[in-house]
Amino acid sequence: MNHFTMPLNRREMLQSASAGFGFLAFAGLSTQAAEAESSNPLSPKQPHFAAKAKRVIFLCMQGGPSHVDTFDYKPQLAVDAGKGGRYGGSKLMGSPWEFKQSGQSGLWISELFPELSRHADEMCLIRSMHCDQPTHPRAMTQMHTGNAQFVRPSLGAWTLYGLGTDNDSLPGFVALNAPAASAQNYGSAFLPAIFQGTKVGRAQQRGPAAARGNGNSGPSLPDITNARLSDKSQRKQLDFIQTLNKQMLKREERQPGVEGVIESYELAFRMQDVLPELMDVSGESASTMDLYGIDGGSSDSFGRQCLMARRFVEAGVRFVELTHGNWDHHTRLKTALPENCSEIDKPIAGLLKDLAQRDLLKDTLVVWGGEFGRTPDAPNGDGRDHNHKGYTTWMAGGGVRGGMSYGATDEHGHAAVENKCHIHDWHATILHLLGLDHQKLTYRYAGRDFRLTDVYGNVIQDIIS
Repeated sequence: MNHFTMPLNRREMLQSASAGFGFLAFAGLSTQAAEAESSNPLSPKQPHFAAKAKRVIFLCMQGGPSHVDTFDYKPQLAVDAGKGGRYGGSKLMGSPWEFKQSGQSGLWISELFPELSRHADEMCLIRSMHCDQPTHPRAMTQMHTGNAQFVRPSLGAWTLYGLGTDNDSLPGFVALNAPAASAQNYGSAFLPAIFQGTKVGRAQQRGPAAARGNGNSGPSLPDITNARLSDKSQRKQLDFIQTLNKQMLKREERQPGVEGVIESYELAFRMQDVLPELMDVSGESASTMDLYGIDGGSSDSFGRQCLMARRFVEAGVRFVELTHGNWDHHTRLKTALPENCSEIDKPIAGLLKDLAQRDLLKDTLVVWGGEFGRTPDAPNGDGRDHNHKGYTTWMAGGGVRGGMSYGATDEHGHAAVENKCHIHDWHATILHLLGLDHQKLTYRYAGRDFRLTDVYGNVIQDIIS
């Protein structure tokens, strides 16, 4: 069984253990895993070399944001609007929105991001991204795991495996509001299950987000308390179960399944004392709430995610992923895209500012992107199709050169043509900023050494400060 979901409710945790579920959860792990689990596998580890970044906040825009309407300025596309035939017969459509130069660097950013554009000098736009998959599920899987064909560990799991975490009472990898069908994107696959992401997911939807059905409401954690047993009684019950686990371990000598359960149960118990306080934002000032756009409006939900991400990384969590959905604009581009952008613009700008003023941005790598981009043509006149041949992501903080544009697509934004950055290069660069050599960060499984980038990937040295 490769995928183990750690129960967050103490009662559920103990019931599952007494039923024998836990003893099978880590079955099949290698000797390497057994040795790693003999001590706390989440303890901080030394990177391969001096790191620029200590932690990651990944802002995942599910659906494929249109790069030619947001961060990839294409004046020739406006000139050639109405012409057709070059990209499959549909007519080219210029962006309905103006681009403006922002910051001292003069980065071209769409008017859809008035708040975020103020942070242009902190952002590095990678305008030459490309991947292998033109469909959402496979492209999302490749973006997260480097492979769309087989089940592989996610970027967050590899990061946690390589570096451990700085708070033994919290998970090292948190997935906020991850879609229900995306377990593989924050999973650990053949890595020990302790390295998978802990899903902190969806609160009940309210307001404009609920009306549009975009599922971007703030994070929640169900079953966080146990009304039946006191902490002391739960600790006593857990100690008894752990005694049985350790007795079995003593008899079997090497039993990675049991070792993994011992550690995961202890972490689950500790988490329930720390997480409620960490997720309670009632103590945040009114000015902080306003900074993130937490005001009951369209930015409220994602603003809460961004604030939660700051609180998590500040508390020592190594990797936090936030998901914002419904960027698949085949239709209603002119109305739906502004709605999406308004929901994330102020929250992300607030996150960057808050991290900077807390002296965290310098070693926190903030990454923004979707699984691919959109085509420069408009098949129905108000929407764009999938485009995996060229699109834009951006990074900020964590040792990245700010105020920079790297790579380019062609004059219409259809395909990457200059300093092309494949998803493997993107992964290699993120790991490098964390002090990890993507060629050395390996795990032996099924007779071979696996890594996030498989046998590919080159670090983009030009964007590193």
